[in-house]
This record gives sequence, structure tokens and C-alpha cells, in this order.
Amino acid sequence: MKKLLPRTAAAAAATLIALTAAAACSSNGSGGSGGSKDAKIAFLMPDIASTRYELYDAPLFKAKMKQLCPGCTVLYQNAGADAAKQQQQASSVLAQGVKAIVIDPVDSAAAATIVRNAQSQGVKVIAYDRPIPTTKADYYVSFDNQKIGALIAQSLVDHLKEKKIKGGILEVNGSPTDAAAGLIKKGIHSAVDTSGIKLLAEYDTPNWDPSKAQDWVSGQISKFGGQIGGVVAANDGTGGGAIAAFKAAGADVPPVTGNDAELAAAQRIIAGDQYNTISKPIKIVAEAAATVTYQFVQGKPPAAQTTLFNTPSQLFTPTVVTQDNIAKVLLGPGGALKPSAVCTQTYAAACAKLGIK
Repeated sequence: MKKLLPRTAAAAAATLIALTAAAACSSNGSGGSGGSKDAKIAFLMPDIASTRYELYDAPLFKAKMKQLCPGCTVLYQNAGADAAKQQQQASSVLAQGVKAIVIDPVDSAAAATIVRNAQSQGVKVIAYDRPIPTTKADYYVSFDNQKIGALIAQSLVDHLKEKKIKGGILEVNGSPTDAAAGLIKKGIHSAVDTSGIKLLAEYDTPNWDPSKAQDWVSGQISKFGGQIGGVVAANDGTGGGAIAAFKAAGADVPPVTGNDAELAAAQRIIAGDQYNTISKPIKIVAEAAATVTYQFVQGKPPAAQTTLFNTPSQLFTPTVVTQDNIAKVLLGPGGALKPSAVCTQTYAAACAKLGIK
């Protein structure tokens, strides 16, 4: 990809300023049109590489908002891992008169501009899933990302020691522009660095792209051969990429971690290809974000449970999932996944072996 030339960058900035100005004129500085009963609310998600945003986050957020405010309208946009596109989407929804923006940023640093533009017009900004460290949003709703990193890594370390698996660890982190990925990375290091197991190499995966994770792991397989005892991957997509790299190399797949409890990851765990994932029921954060947003729209700022990056926050605790508890945590009553969707013909025998019906 070519770098943005200075003149091009200036032109893009001028366009953004013009769009923001148009938004300000449209809203007349009132932070959106209409009252709390018919408010417009933006829900801006970062990418489609992770299937969760289209399949779960957006529908669940919309459903909860519909319950809380039948007359409210949710304007959903997905940036497709393009930070500039997300900036444009934010300017567009501001021009349409939203009263609040719920945003999972593509680039946590770049999202600071969105926060400042929205707040200058009286529009509340709720950071969702990923924090915005450099500029204070009005609220942040997420699972505890540093805890996620610590949990998946410690689970892997304990497993390697229990099974006396030899070799070091590869670390596949998330996007370097995602502050949540930075927190997960910090959590991973808290477990790996004190484990006594050698960290062979680590990689920050651009845009959480599974294919880039696969390419990097392929190179490490060539470099380290049979010295790799396990892979701590920051989410299911990068974990899936790592697993694909070992299979493509004709090598045994070591224990590999994940995070997000995607359907494909659940199937890999059941089949024995992936060691763990993290259950962080999206329904919890999506509905919490909707509740917080509606409180802001009503002019009743919600109380903070904690503070992160100087931002009032609500952080939920996730659960590690392995073969030992997947039937109960993910596929049991009230679980995020349905056995009928997970236990397709390909995985039916493996499901039966684990007692999943």
C-alpha cells in the first residue's frame, strides 16, 4: 500500500474538516435533533475480519435499544478496518444529527479526532470494546482486555507444564493500532514472562488479519522447527491463522490460544486443533452499551464502575474455555452458541466424544 503523500493528507484533512463543519451546521451545535424518545444513535464498528460485529454486536445492540427506546434509530456502520473510512462515517452520522456515538475504533489514536469533533457538538461518545487512550470519551464499555491476555496465556502455560510439552512459545498479538490489543498483549506478557518458558518470537498483526498471522507463523515454523511448544494468539482469527500455518507446513499443531469464542474456534477446540478461547458474551457488552447510551441520551450520565485511561468505565470479567468446559460455558443453556450450529456433520463425532448433544 502506498504511503499517503503530504498533499493528499492535507486534502483528506481539509475534507474531514469540511464534513465536520457541515455536521456542526446541521446539528446547530445541539448535539443532534429530536428528543430522547426519537434520538438517532450511531454504532460504528471496526472491521469484518472478525465475524462478531455483523453477527452479534450490531443486532444485539439494536435489539436492546429497540427495547429501551422504540422510537430511537440506530445508524450502523462498519469501517472494514479502514481508519479514514471510520472518520468519514463519524462525520456522516454527525451530519445526520445523532445524539450519541458508540464506537469500536479501527485506530485508537485516530479515533481521538472523532471524540473531539463529536463532543464539540454536544454528542456523547461511548468507546466500545476498544478504549481510546489519548482523548477522554464519555464512557467505555468492554470486557477486561488485560485480564483476557493474562487468562489465555496462563491457561496455555499451565497446560504446557501439566503435559510436560517441550519448546518455547510464539506470541501472536493483535493490531498495533488497537489499544485493546495493547492491553491483551500486556496481559499475555504478565503470564509468559514469569513462566520460565522461553518466548521464541512475537508479532503484532496488522488489522488483526488472520492471513498475516498465518504468514508470520509460517516463517517461524521454518525458523524454529520443532522448538515451538505452543502459540498464544490474541484472538480466534489470529489463532486460526496460526493453526492453518502448521497444517500447511505438514507439522503437528501445538496448543494454540484464542479469544472471542467464535463458532469456528469452538469447532476447532472440539476437534482438538485449538486449545482455548475466551467466552465474553457479546450480549453482555452490547446491552450494557445500549443502556449506557440511552442514559446519556436521557441526560442522565451513568455512574462509573471503574476508570480506565481517565474514562468512566464498565469492565466485565471473561471466562477461559477449553474442551473441559466448552459444553457448559458455550453450548449449555443460555450459552452463546447452539450445539446444532457447532456440531455439524464434520464435528459430530468429536462433539459426541465430549458429550455435546
